[in-house]
Amino acid sequence: MNKTKIKILLVEDNEGDIVLTKEALEEFKFPTELIVKRDGSEALIYLLGQSKAGLSGLPDLILLDINLPKKNGHEVLQSVKNHPDLKHIPIIILTTSSSEWDILNAYQEHCNCYIIKPVDINEFFKVTSVLEEFWINTTKLPSKS
Repeated sequence: MNKTKIKILLVEDNEGDIVLTKEALEEFKFPTELIVKRDGSEALIYLLGQSKAGLSGLPDLILLDINLPKKNGHEVLQSVKNHPDLKHIPIIILTTSSSEWDILNAYQEHCNCYIIKPVDINEFFKVTSVLEEFWINTTKLPSKS
């Protein structure tokens, strides 16, 4: 297991969910750096700016809400997966939406997984623990070199 810091971009507009995600990530055994963008447009501006700096500036994972101001999660997902410098970044949809339309479209737009945010705080921490186990401890993410 590689112990370099994992950079995670959280695209979320709900302050309570941002705080909860930060707290959950602090429980990770793995070092992380969390970057927060509060709307879809801000996230895309950030990602496009980082792509100009090369792979080292890009996040390793994106946690993306669907219901966002300015550009929604589907628009962000589509833009990232259609951009040659960004499409390799795994995108985990983390949202309250259980809409079959949202789920189907997210997968058609090439999200890597779709998770409905648990309402219960203990369940939310369990979900982030599973995310850490799978996306950080089990999978091999693209190298930044």
